[in-house]
Amino acid sequence: MDKSELDLMMRGYGLTTAELFYRLPDHRNILNSFIWQEYDLAPDYPKLTKFIDFWKARIEGPLHSVRFVHRKLIAPGKWRNVVGEFRVH
Repeated sequence: MDKSELDLMMRGYGLTTAELFYRLPDHRNILNSFIWQEYDLAPDYPKLTKFIDFWKARIEGPLHSVRFVHRKLIAPGKWRNVVGEFRVH
């Protein structure tokens, strides 16, 4: 069952964005790029690792390099439960 984005963030997942540089199969001197984005767990990055393994096994263009950033969108100090509300006119 798919989890909601909020549920993933509450369990410690952060948004991971990766830019994969790869060589074209017929033209090895040309580099192309592919952007991948998913919620993943730092520091092991299991989903990113699984995607890179998939790329190596199934995609003809060999990887040159991978750059990625990871950002937790909700940190423990930034989220709090609201238990009341005050209205002013």
